[in-house]
Amino acid sequence: MISSTRELLAERPDVWRFVAEPYHLPDWWPAYQAVHPDRRGLAPGARWRVAGRPWKASLALLTRRPDAEFTIEIRTVVEGWELRWFDLALQLEAGVALDNAGTGRTRATVYVDGAPWRMLGAARSLPREAAKRLYDLVQTAATL
Repeated sequence: MISSTRELLAERPDVWRFVAEPYHLPDWWPAYQAVHPDRRGLAPGARWRVAGRPWKASLALLTRRPDAEFTIEIRTVVEGWELRWFDLALQLEAGVALDNAGTGRTRATVYVDGAPWRMLGAARSLPREAAKRLYDLVQTAATL
């Protein structure tokens, strides 16, 4: 498993509302450009179609197209605390776990987990980039 943790200047329920909204996923998850949730929404077993961009060489080689549509399956939803999904194209489990980090702060851990050979490529940088994007978006919202 590869993870990245950032402390966000927002309460955990506020951060959860942001990450739990399916249409926000492409804002903070670097491999996705758009998401089309199924009718189940944010529920275990839901299968969402996502449009993605090549995440460095790995996704480009996998799809052989500049962008592609593929499926993610929602695996775990712990309301207010954790969201986990499985990316069928990259064969990686990914997610975000939230924890309280003091008054007005949330500790967000973004992670990917998969076969060891998949962790050698571009997927290694996904959690770091996602955590950075999440930090930037939450900080922007907190200052408005």
